[in-house]
Amino acid sequence: MGFLIRLLVNAVALIAVAYVVPGIHVNGFVAALIAALILGIVNAILRPILFIITLPLQIVTLGLFTLVINGLLFWLVGALHVGLYVDGFWPGFWGAIVMSIVSWILSALTGGLESDSRPSSAAR
Repeated sequence: MGFLIRLLVNAVALIAVAYVVPGIHVNGFVAALIAALILGIVNAILRPILFIITLPLQIVTLGLFTLVINGLLFWLVGALHVGLYVDGFWPGFWGAIVMSIVSWILSALTGGLESDSRPSSAAR
């Protein structure tokens, strides 16, 4: 259940990003759901690999190069033409930042809705 809530939160965040950041377009809620799913898969697979490959840059920039990686991955998903269109690197860069902020806020608001399969400390 938590996965579906996170997917819905990210889809809503993508729609919000399309309204806020010029150069990012979403074709509707279903397209946002598909793009959010693909963005999650890309972030789960490619982001750690790119982080390790760029580790020297991560160290030199004190981790700020992660923003560049996030922007590139956002732009990559936009290039896959799954209903999310990103006009270039800079809209992808700002879109990734706004997406992170909006997703974090929405996740904080819906935090009580996510089911946690681990028992609480009181139940142990």
